Amino acid sequence: MAPRPYWKGYLKLSLVTCPVSLTPATSSRDKVRFHTVNSETGNRVRSRYIDTETGDPVEDDDEVRGYEVEKGRHIIIEDEELEAVGLESTRTINIEQFVPSDSIEWIWYDTPYYLMPDDEVAQEAFAVIRKAMESTETLGISRLVLARRERAVMLQPHGKGIVLWTLRFGDEVREPKEVFGDIADRKADPKLVKMVQEVIDQRSKPWDESMVCDPVQENLKKLIASKKKKRGAPKKAKRAEETAEPDNVVNIMDALRKSISQEKKK
Repeated sequence: MAPRPYWKGYLKLSLVTCPVSLTPATSSRDKVRFHTVNSETGNRVRSRYIDTETGDPVEDDDEVRGYEVEKGRHIIIEDEELEAVGLESTRTINIEQFVPSDSIEWIWYDTPYYLMPDDEVAQEAFAVIRKAMESTETLGISRLVLARRERAVMLQPHGKGIVLWTLRFGDEVREPKEVFGDIADRKADPKLVKMVQEVIDQRSKPWDESMVCDPVQENLKKLIASKKKKRGAPKKAKRAEETAEPDNVVNIMDALRKSISQEKKK
């Protein structure tokens, strides 16, 4: 069953507009999730908001948004006031500009969504915009309000549809020199580089999604299945032998020779 759209609105380029829908490109639905339960009764435990001063529970109707202007003093913001300051980008993805497809580094990418036409009439306009970006090898840049926050977004042609990436804000991305600045500017030995390249060649293979499987989730599912059958918890698996700590002094050339030799044997 196809997932339900997360957002519906319009894709706009100049005078061309078409209805579109947005669906998250990733999902954590199949992840094992736990509830907090009462060990005595087996019933789920419910959390409640408590007034920090009086200690009394707060009713749902009394919960509002507040912005702290000084310690202990908040300005209350009503839902109607939030809607009043809403932007056009809450319902329209207006492509304001285009950039070369290789000009945005991966570190700016935040969350991916699938963008697609929302009805049959929109398919032609959508296909024209997607194909034009694909042929010119460009990415569309726009803005969109998601979860009450306006984000810069990037539109990337992908197959019959478009992948929309929310982009990180400028103050969220650290400058590489802040982290890498203390690394010495040391030249790599060409012989060692060549040997590492040989190891890389021997270990290279086509990408497969099984490379990013989650063994912990699989083990949890097996544990839950065994408990459902009331056979008791499975025996604790033996831990893999820990890799021995390397000596303080390592001969890189010898280590690479051994690595290459082992790869050839495999």
